[in-house]
Amino acid sequence: MEKCHITLNNVNLFYPSHIYNATTLKQEIFAVLKLQKKKEKLEDVQALKDFSLQVKEGEKLGIIGHNGAGKSTLLKTIAGIYPIKSGERNVKGEIRSLFDLSLGFDLESTGRENIMYRGLLLGGTPKIVREKEQEIIDFAELGEFIDYPIRSYSSGMLVRLAFAISTSIPGEILLLDEVIAAGDASFYAKAKERMSGLMSQAKILVLVSHDLNTVREVCNRAILVRQGRIIKDGKPDDVIEYYRNSL
Repeated sequence: MEKCHITLNNVNLFYPSHIYNATTLKQEIFAVLKLQKKKEKLEDVQALKDFSLQVKEGEKLGIIGHNGAGKSTLLKTIAGIYPIKSGERNVKGEIRSLFDLSLGFDLESTGRENIMYRGLLLGGTPKIVREKEQEIIDFAELGEFIDYPIRSYSSGMLVRLAFAISTSIPGEILLLDEVIAAGDASFYAKAKERMSGLMSQAKILVLVSHDLNTVREVCNRAILVRQGRIIKDGKPDDVIEYYRNSL
């Protein structure tokens, strides 16, 4: 049976210029009245440049670098969220990603209904999500509020529910954008324990983090990304030392 792997070969990814060039009606009127300068047209922004990476089963990869280096873009490219312009993306294994806790929530629906919505978006079947439902409710500590519309939830309640759903279905490939601190202090210890369990179960872990100590403790490999390219690849201690010396 083929093992899990992530393979990117000479991947180029651009953010389309229309994202940056869009103008509001107010801006257009002000420009016509010469109350402000018309926005200059910007070119497509290249986020990943001839990017090649191979991650094998058993590897726990940490991705480090400055803000804007392309770390989160890389993670979403691996997940298949961002389409590449050229190159090859090949991923073998069931992906679970934790970088958008709000994904798939309908504020007018109840917590119980949102468990099903988000569970399906995460790749679970209706049967699996129903089997996990009570465990999710108990973990989120919502009690009777699970049958209230989530627009009535506090931010802490919403985070607890989102975290409980997102971590209820394990995957072979786990993609994390920062280690999520969920809810208040009393909930954090439980959330941290679950995260540790998920990371140990995953056949491949890819973690983006600014916490270099976490990368050192959790990962057995690290890459330093700068301007959409890999600058350094190797053992976490070596890559972290190189990064610190380059600051």
